[in-house]
Amino acid sequence: MSDGRLKAGATGERSTRDKIRALWAYARPHKAVLVVALVLGAVGTATELATPLVTKAVLDGLETSASLATPITILAVLLVAGTVVGLVQGIMLGTLAERIILAARTGLVRHLLHARVPEVTARQPGELVTRVTSDTLLIREATTSSVVNFVNGVIGLVGAIVLMAYLDVVLLGVTVAVLVLAGISVVALMPRLSRAQQEAQEHVGALGGRLEGVIRALRTVKSARAESRETGRVSAHAEASARSGIRAVKLENVSWTITGVAVNLAVMLLLGVGAWRVSTEAITVSTLVAFLLYVFQLMMPVMLLTMSLTSLQSGLAAAARISEVEEMALEAEDDAAAASAAGGDGAVQGSGAMAGADAEPPLVRLRDVTYRYPATNGVGAGRTAAGAAGADGAGTDGTAANAGRSPALDGVSIDVPRRGHTAIVGPSGAGKTTIMSLLLRFLHPDGGHVELDGRPYGGLSTDQIRSRIAYVEQDTPIVPGTLRENLAYAAPGATDAAIWAAVDALRLTERVAVLPDGLDTEVSASQLSGGERQRVAVARALVARPEILLLDEATAQLDGLTEAALAEAIRDVASTGAVVTIAHRISTVMDADQIVLLERGRVRATGRHTELLARDELYRELVAALRLDASVAVPDEAVPGEEVPTPTGV
Repeated sequence: MSDGRLKAGATGERSTRDKIRALWAYARPHKAVLVVALVLGAVGTATELATPLVTKAVLDGLETSASLATPITILAVLLVAGTVVGLVQGIMLGTLAERIILAARTGLVRHLLHARVPEVTARQPGELVTRVTSDTLLIREATTSSVVNFVNGVIGLVGAIVLMAYLDVVLLGVTVAVLVLAGISVVALMPRLSRAQQEAQEHVGALGGRLEGVIRALRTVKSARAESRETGRVSAHAEASARSGIRAVKLENVSWTITGVAVNLAVMLLLGVGAWRVSTEAITVSTLVAFLLYVFQLMMPVMLLTMSLTSLQSGLAAAARISEVEEMALEAEDDAAAASAAGGDGAVQGSGAMAGADAEPPLVRLRDVTYRYPATNGVGAGRTAAGAAGADGAGTDGTAANAGRSPALDGVSIDVPRRGHTAIVGPSGAGKTTIMSLLLRFLHPDGGHVELDGRPYGGLSTDQIRSRIAYVEQDTPIVPGTLRENLAYAAPGATDAAIWAAVDALRLTERVAVLPDGLDTEVSASQLSGGERQRVAVARALVARPEILLLDEATAQLDGLTEAALAEAIRDVASTGAVVTIAHRISTVMDADQIVLLERGRVRATGRHTELLARDELYRELVAALRLDASVAVPDEAVPGEEVPTPTGV
């Protein structure tokens, strides 16, 4: 992964205040529990602070031969109380930490799945997984133990200093002077520590993204004998993370060492100054012993403060990275805009109402649609599973700064009839997948509009649109779960009859029969061949019985017999609804009721197969490139065997 990629996901631009605000957002719902934990911590700290004074009373009693029963009883009570309070507080904080992790992870997953497609596909899946799994662990300590330890440390430090002042101001001055110097040194290290931990987390995310991509392409990696190269690339991220982590560990240990040295130095100085004070009878031996006990007690609150600050730096870096996910735009924002645009009048008609009294208006319309891919979305360039970028060209956004760039779609107008098969063809980069993404509202046009039943998409909710569409993407992913769950994914309430009908239609019956548990067998992408995954994806769409079926090169990995079965299924759906296909096989489009030929983001021609062969040179070139027998439905003026430029594909 390039440095630019790391910079794109970096969180260093955020201020410390923004990071603290993001971190506090996870702890805020649990304020009551945190307050109780803080109270318990204060009680525990108070028992520790009282111990040296009671010890002084014991020593004074020894000098005067007084009874020691009372002070020893008090010491025992303080010990038991402190132990019980510490146990209860530990359980409370541990439980709270797990609840915060649960809320953070479920919230992140919910946000990721409801975010707009380009927002998600702009990042590597492995990097997003890292934010859900690893980064949430870092905010656990920062929002629970670190907060309580910090407060306990402050209470312990302030309380010890107050009691030390009560015992002897001179000795206190020596102690404070040493601790102030140590504190300044530790605080000065915190910004460097924060940067080191943040860089380590960024490299872990990059490692996850790279490794996820390599594992997906494992067969390609092995066939290209690229194991060593990829190991080196993934290891480079691991090494970079290790370097940043080692730098962070060094800074942490330096800060702890400074703290420890400061306390030990204070003890040595106090022994000398204290002995002098005892010799001048300014203080008693019991007072010096009690003071030294407080100094030893200072080690714990000072160490707690140091550890809390270092843990807080990790939590702040993690919270900033997680905030990037939470700031992704949600599709719910589109629904809110749609509700506002509808204005309570669901009967508002778009231009589809002007189709004429005799002609049935089209089900879907694109009207003068223009779309440019955002220039800042470079990390997502390349075709994604969602079709948000890639094969149709990486464009730019619609801002004035990028207005000179070529759009992925430029003034495209297409009518999709309520019934029938519409095929979209054209060279790579013509804008085919972009149209699919617009129909599914994965993307929003920069100009023009898309209509469904004569109503602009801007006045419809996302659910209103997608509930009428079934989509088969080119990558044909298998969703984790059983084969039955995959087939009924878009229609969870589908009957067994509907599922088996789709299985039979796509010639999957024999494959299901050999699975250990039939339809209830757990399946994954590695268990099924590319053609089988493609058939499962198409069968999933058939089970849903949609009004609109979108197929993105659904025949790419099918054999001839299965392709024929799919063609029959397409005809069946097209008899009652609309089918829109992106095709690179001419056999897929020959029977289409309408073929839309795209070139460079514009509609070049529309018609049936024979019509386009007769009048469009580019279409003839595409057909010739596919080595179709030119004698099949080719008009007399087309010269068989004519040399034509070979395009990159339909």
